[in-house]
Amino acid sequence: MNKREFLKTSALGALGVMLAPSLLKAFPAGKRLRTAHIGVGGMGAEDLKAISSHADVDVFALCDVDARNLSAAHKLHPRARVFSDYREMLKELGDEIDAVVVSTPDHTHAPAAMLAMQQNKPVYCQKPLTHYVSEARDMKKLAADKGLVTQMGIQVHSFYDYKLATLLIQSGIIGKVHTVYAWSPKNHGYDGPRPVGEDPIPEYLDWNLWAGTSPKPPYKEGVYHPGVWRKLMDYGCGTLGDMGVHIFDTPYNALQLDVPRTITNECRPTNGFGFPEHNAVTYEFPGTEYTTRSLKWVWYDGPGAPPMHKDLMLPGMEAKTDEKKTVKGVDSEGKVSLDPMVAADNQLPDQGAMFVGRKGRLLLPHFMQLPKKIVRGKYVDISEEIAEVSKANGLGEPIRNYDTEGPKHYHQFVDACLGKGECSAPFEYASRLTETILLGTIAGRFPGETLHWDAETAKFKEEKANQYLTGEYRKF
Repeated sequence: MNKREFLKTSALGALGVMLAPSLLKAFPAGKRLRTAHIGVGGMGAEDLKAISSHADVDVFALCDVDARNLSAAHKLHPRARVFSDYREMLKELGDEIDAVVVSTPDHTHAPAAMLAMQQNKPVYCQKPLTHYVSEARDMKKLAADKGLVTQMGIQVHSFYDYKLATLLIQSGIIGKVHTVYAWSPKNHGYDGPRPVGEDPIPEYLDWNLWAGTSPKPPYKEGVYHPGVWRKLMDYGCGTLGDMGVHIFDTPYNALQLDVPRTITNECRPTNGFGFPEHNAVTYEFPGTEYTTRSLKWVWYDGPGAPPMHKDLMLPGMEAKTDEKKTVKGVDSEGKVSLDPMVAADNQLPDQGAMFVGRKGRLLLPHFMQLPKKIVRGKYVDISEEIAEVSKANGLGEPIRNYDTEGPKHYHQFVDACLGKGECSAPFEYASRLTETILLGTIAGRFPGETLHWDAETAKFKEEKANQYLTGEYRKF
């Protein structure tokens, strides 16, 4: 079953509710936003907490395939209607809800969000926006056609330090940027064998609804639900799709990038089941006004990431060795072989990004740390530049409190639904960022090969890779 057939034959498609896009923005003064939440466990519980903390929100409906999650959420919002199937919820409630929040595993993002948008509902959808490239483009188009308020759940997009880094880069603080490095040592990959056998399905879990439009394998305890799905190709998007979206976001936004022209992933051969535990993905992007004629982007993930490179060396770093280890220095390609690498006064952040420009480098740790400028191996005081761009753009003082910063991205969505502003990560933007991420995961199926992407046709030059741009939807 393809996506169009799914949408036509679903309970919502049969409902045939079509409102004029102009009505969506006609929220009268003083109106409250009635929200429906699809997925209320894990990150869904955090999304529910943040959305409901807005003074003008009424949580109207809760949906989850896990009865434990649903029960916990319902205790917090006892007046909300509860459902296990998002299709039934959207069909039954219709105009009683104003906006939908999608916080499911990745493979259900697009099916749920598309049905909500077909019913003309604004949607807040967790990252990555979709599981397939084709879905990202479909969601972008539908949101635009209907004039819907949309937001992807990349909360740090609205944090002080990331907005500051964007402004600093666009001010030319390190000149035109030619290379970006981004990394996370998290491991949302799986190099082991496909599980065998089958375990009893817990009474609290609707396994058919959990699998949704994706393949439904034999249930194995601890393999899919509640958390390991990120590692598996049919349901998640690996470390790149989890942390990559967050860490890519600021450089991608600051440099005003579109989708890449080429993608190469150095990883283990595909096993058709789990994502590789280590990925080194190199993208080449067309240039923008903030970059050189083209931009090189290198992503590293997995335990030990990133491998040290001269562009990642920090001031004050020194190599310390024991009797069995030697320092080999920098090779002809600029790679540093230091085992182990230890920072004296400064240490490369566990996760982050490094912009490399013609006038220096800018390090952006992840997260809640100020960016740092490096020129000729030394840190440069940029306090004046920070003060200037902060004042000019009304950023105020740095905030280091996640409890107050975290809800901002969600509240921005609620306010936009109520006609009080706009979203900063709408699907128009989120779809391109997600497409870029997903092209890297597809390249992981062809390790060491350079794939060439045509943004106009949404196809690879390498025909063998095009089969992974979309997938068949299972009837469930």
